Amino acid sequence: MSLPAVLSDRLRLPLVAAPLFLASTPRLVEAQCRAGIVGSMPALNARSAEMLDDWLAQLSEELRHPLAPHQPLPAPFAINQIVSRSNQRQEQDLALLVKHRVPVVITSVGAPGEVVDAVHSYGGIVFHDVISVRHAEKAVEAGVDGIVAVCAGAGGHGGTLNPLAFVNEIRRFYTGTVLLSGGLTTGKDLVAAQIMGADLGYIGTRFLATRECEIDEAYKQMLLASNADQIVNTALFSGLRANYLKQSIARAGLDPDNLPPPPAQGGTGGHNGAKLWKDIWAAGQGVGNIDDIPGVEQLIARFENEYHAVRLPAQRSASV
Repeated sequence: MSLPAVLSDRLRLPLVAAPLFLASTPRLVEAQCRAGIVGSMPALNARSAEMLDDWLAQLSEELRHPLAPHQPLPAPFAINQIVSRSNQRQEQDLALLVKHRVPVVITSVGAPGEVVDAVHSYGGIVFHDVISVRHAEKAVEAGVDGIVAVCAGAGGHGGTLNPLAFVNEIRRFYTGTVLLSGGLTTGKDLVAAQIMGADLGYIGTRFLATRECEIDEAYKQMLLASNADQIVNTALFSGLRANYLKQSIARAGLDPDNLPPPPAQGGTGGHNGAKLWKDIWAAGQGVGNIDDIPGVEQLIARFENEYHAVRLPAQRSASV
């Protein structure tokens, strides 16, 4: 694996938990990091810059030490920073990331250059999520430490490219850290991602159905009841193509099989008074592999068993 020094020998599995808009909280992030993977959340999940300041102080303090002697240190945590002009808190939040020396920053929806300079100033690293080869090339030019290849099947604002094609193209010009996003839900998926040429898996939807995730219980039950056929990809609700649970769209009073076209100029479309993300729920195509609601530690232990069940026999065969 090609990993920055801040992650080397710090991870139980080659896995970053994706930031979940409105769903990731310090409680979930702490559980993910203590389980040995990079936990993350969007900066904008905090309702104000003051709340973000408090959350970052809390995470930095809580994750400074193991819970008990002889346990490993928690993995580093990450914050997702939206670098679009529409993010009115961009400067405030970036200043807080620097203040608290956040170890990993995940940038999205814009040019990451300013964030790269700021985060590198204290020794942190920046991963940038992309949905096209052109955006990946621009991220490399900006000096990021890793590229998140967001492929078809990812929850929320996912891409449309096949993971095999996308990772192979990125590897033609980039030798640094690559994270693969889109439909990953098991430990064996992490092995598959590495075989494709990625260094780390990037999993979001699976963590919605965990005990530490503080979303509506109905959302969790809908995840358990859904499969890949019940994921709807549309730009109607946010102006950008994204994947949502069909049942949540129907519950909002719309026909998910006959949605109106998105607004011609982008922007958000009408949805019968339902609120995006609060009532119309995102999920990826891997949702059909979610059958229970475990604690994060239990889930990561399961991933670990699945990962090594595939990886170790392959290693033994290669050494013969």
